[in-house]
Amino acid sequence: QCAERIPEAEAVLDLLEKCPEHQKKGGFPVIVFEGLDATGKTTVTQAVKDTLNGVLLQSPPACISQWRTVFDDEPTPVKRAFYAAGNYILASEIAKASTQAPVIVDRYWHSTAAYTIATETSGKVQDLPPAQDEVYQWPEDLLKPDLVLLLTVDPDERVRRLQHRGLQKTKEEAELETNSLFRQRVEESYRRMVNPACQEVDASPSKEEVLKTVLQLIKKHCA
Repeated sequence: QCAERIPEAEAVLDLLEKCPEHQKKGGFPVIVFEGLDATGKTTVTQAVKDTLNGVLLQSPPACISQWRTVFDDEPTPVKRAFYAAGNYILASEIAKASTQAPVIVDRYWHSTAAYTIATETSGKVQDLPPAQDEVYQWPEDLLKPDLVLLLTVDPDERVRRLQHRGLQKTKEEAELETNSLFRQRVEESYRRMVNPACQEVDASPSKEEVLKTVLQLIKKHCA
């Protein structure tokens, strides 16, 4: 409906239509990294890619990420539709890449779901939909990863890292900093995801230690 007003929406829909309906994973493992900004995803995903000689993909995928700022300024339903569509376009890239090498993904469906649930809910963690609610289920028609790792750090440490980086913040990142309840809702939503669930990794220690933990989990779950 908004394609007439937002030319970029038409381009996203065109890409989406070109994706096969049921994506099948190749023979190589697909490992997704989730977590709030400044939890070390960029560093860890790059290190894992290098170690496993893999392919690194991210959400939203490169083919639509240049339009992210356009959709971030749109009303929430339009913005969410952009990120949801991005996951299905990304699934197409994952399916292709996983026939060639291990695939490491910087955010996927769990991010879209966790931020949506946290935004649509107000108040405390107790006000989130109950743990067994279908909102935490992976979509049946979306390619599943073999492993999802949720990187977490102490809130104060995360803020310190963000300040050190000095990067421009997204609206949601600004909200995370100022609203600790929102942050708690996002993280709890991640923890409630099922099929696949997130394996939590403390990303506070040194890069070397975090990488070691991550590689052990990959070896255990994606042997």
